Amino acid sequence: MTAGAVREKFKRWAFWVACLTVLALALMPTVPSEIPTTGWDKSNHMLAFAVLGLLGRSAYGHRLSAVAIGLFFCGALIEVLQSFTPTRMAEWGDLFADSLGIGAACLAGPVLDWRPLHRSSRHVLALPRVAKRLVALAADASLCVLTVWMAMSLRLDSWVTLSGAHWWAVAGSLVLALPLFVTFGLYRAIFRYGGSAAMAAMWRASLIYGLLYGVVFTVMGVEGIPRTIGLIQPPLLLVAIGASRTMARYWLGNSYQSRIARNTLPGALIYGAGSAGQQLACAMAQSPDMHVIGFLDDDHRLHGGTVRGLTVYNPSSLSERVRALNVTTVLLAVPSAPRKRRNEILAAILDAHVAVRTLPGLTDLAQGRVHTSDLRELEIDDLLGRDPVPPNQFLLVKNIRGKVVLVTGAGGSIGSELCRQIVKASPDVLLLVERSEFALYTIHGELQRLLPGKEGPAIRVVPLLASVREEMRMREIMRTWRPHIVYHAAAYKHVPLVEHNAADGVKNNVFGTLVTARMAVEYGVSDFVLVSTDKAVRPTNVMGTSKRVAEMVLQALAERTSPGPGATRFCMVRFGNVLGSSGSVVPLFRQQIKEGGPITLTHPGITRYFMTIPEAAQLVIQAAAMAQGGDVFVLDMSEPVKIVDLARRMIELSGLTVNDANNPEGDIAIRITGLRPGEKLYEELLIGDNPLPTHHPRIMKAHEDFLKWGVLGERLEALSAALDVNDVPMIRQLLKQMVNGYRPDGEVVDWVHMEQKAAALVA
Repeated sequence: MTAGAVREKFKRWAFWVACLTVLALALMPTVPSEIPTTGWDKSNHMLAFAVLGLLGRSAYGHRLSAVAIGLFFCGALIEVLQSFTPTRMAEWGDLFADSLGIGAACLAGPVLDWRPLHRSSRHVLALPRVAKRLVALAADASLCVLTVWMAMSLRLDSWVTLSGAHWWAVAGSLVLALPLFVTFGLYRAIFRYGGSAAMAAMWRASLIYGLLYGVVFTVMGVEGIPRTIGLIQPPLLLVAIGASRTMARYWLGNSYQSRIARNTLPGALIYGAGSAGQQLACAMAQSPDMHVIGFLDDDHRLHGGTVRGLTVYNPSSLSERVRALNVTTVLLAVPSAPRKRRNEILAAILDAHVAVRTLPGLTDLAQGRVHTSDLRELEIDDLLGRDPVPPNQFLLVKNIRGKVVLVTGAGGSIGSELCRQIVKASPDVLLLVERSEFALYTIHGELQRLLPGKEGPAIRVVPLLASVREEMRMREIMRTWRPHIVYHAAAYKHVPLVEHNAADGVKNNVFGTLVTARMAVEYGVSDFVLVSTDKAVRPTNVMGTSKRVAEMVLQALAERTSPGPGATRFCMVRFGNVLGSSGSVVPLFRQQIKEGGPITLTHPGITRYFMTIPEAAQLVIQAAAMAQGGDVFVLDMSEPVKIVDLARRMIELSGLTVNDANNPEGDIAIRITGLRPGEKLYEELLIGDNPLPTHHPRIMKAHEDFLKWGVLGERLEALSAALDVNDVPMIRQLLKQMVNGYRPDGEVVDWVHMEQKAAALVA
């Protein structure tokens, strides 16, 4: 049971224990002789039921009417039972009156709740200035009467009823106090802003009033009124007036400030009036970021009704509600809706030009409870992603559970997600190989925080600073731990950067893969998995070509390696862009929108495949478990997406409009900058047209031609020689000979090569 559930259960038990205690005390046959029975009954029962009302309000906060009715009948039951006790023969008329009073007293709990008080303060603040002053004058007049009665009761040491000469004391108080208060400006001051000046004026007026009232009723005296009334009543009136001003300042001032603050907050509608939506509305009640105006729900039976005090609107009228209610945000609270339905909802919301925030899926909500911290910006994978296919658990753990696993590039977008998924599969040891100190530190810290809450045997996570190009370092790592499987995610993947730093990109992507693969063979690694890219298919840039050569290296090694026990199985997994990676357009576009634009796009016709990082990592692990040696696996990326459409939808989902020829007053412009060096308009996943199915619906197997090791080895040696002298034109030529389909267009843009060429021309 959660801590919140324990608290709720305790409050309800306390409520019922208190009810039984009051019932037992009410039926006690003896009453102290010095206390009148009727007074004892009424005062104690009223107080007891006021306390019960408070307890009931806390225990059953959302069923106030049930609490009130229950306490009313409980009070009636007590009175009926008391009428049959030996010393309490109550009259039936008194029974009805007493029960009615007890029933009214039980409403003290709900009335003392601050929310109704805050709601009532809105009506008070809305009154005209004259009406407010009349209300204050009437309140002070009532306090004059009350304090005279209290002074009389204190003086006579018993509760009195004002009558006869007593009314002269009341009249004197009214005649003296109210004109003085008007003269000293007590009704010109705004209570909610009342400060030291207003309090000083009240003190001066009260002092003069006390002197005058004392002279009349103490010094001069009035027949039938004790002289001490002139000394007792003025201090009581001062306290009462001061307390009323303080309460008014707290009540109205806080309410006014809160009202102003709430009115300045962005308005929000919650899409979904179900359990998640209602919990979100409660959690947002005191949110400093926005205030909830109402619900949207597809259920026509709820339209026009109220849920949690908020009106439920028809989603088809969203555009009208946005204009009428000043709505800026729609909060999606439909965590159980399938992605197709969510996309339909989002398409309908886009026309209203409001920002959209969402709750994660049910599986991501902690214990099914909704908190404001669960709200997140709408991720673009909510639009581009697909309903995930449940992973095959056998394939996920087949090569990992209880084994030593090594991940290169462990700090990158794909490498880090592979590590998270691998930890869930319970390896014995997880080796993190990464050349970036900060990236290694980050992923190692994250995994260390995950491990204590994980069930099962202890997992050892080892962070290793290393470059996959350093043969000695990779050899000592392989020799020390002898991993069972290697996931090779270390690579340079940013197309323009690799184009401008061609030699280093080829060294890392091609020869880093070759070094790691050779060490894997040398030290008996069972499986070696290369994380590849769709840019390796008919590449137009150095990065894509280097990844295709890396694939060919593994294909050639797989053919040369003798199958059998102890042999290394090589495979590669090819897929397109992943959402939210370090090089993805999504975080770039989001930042540009936040800065007010423009969004920069290289070409209006450019398209890309997209997949979420977790789905890609899971599919890589599952594909590797199906490898037989030399396999080229291709992930089903669904349909390609036009990047310009992606940019438009991100702008619209931020509640903004696109600035273009059709809407020159729009918020965010889209600027075309032209294709970058080596960039393609579209990407492909297959070189041939003959993919084969596998046991997984999202994983295909391709048959790709490659160079035999004898030929490939010679060309790799030539490529290494060109890399040593940074001969970029020769590097491109050699890559062209190795990879069919590589058609480098444009001039060499390697920074070092261009600088050396410019220096040579000057010389």
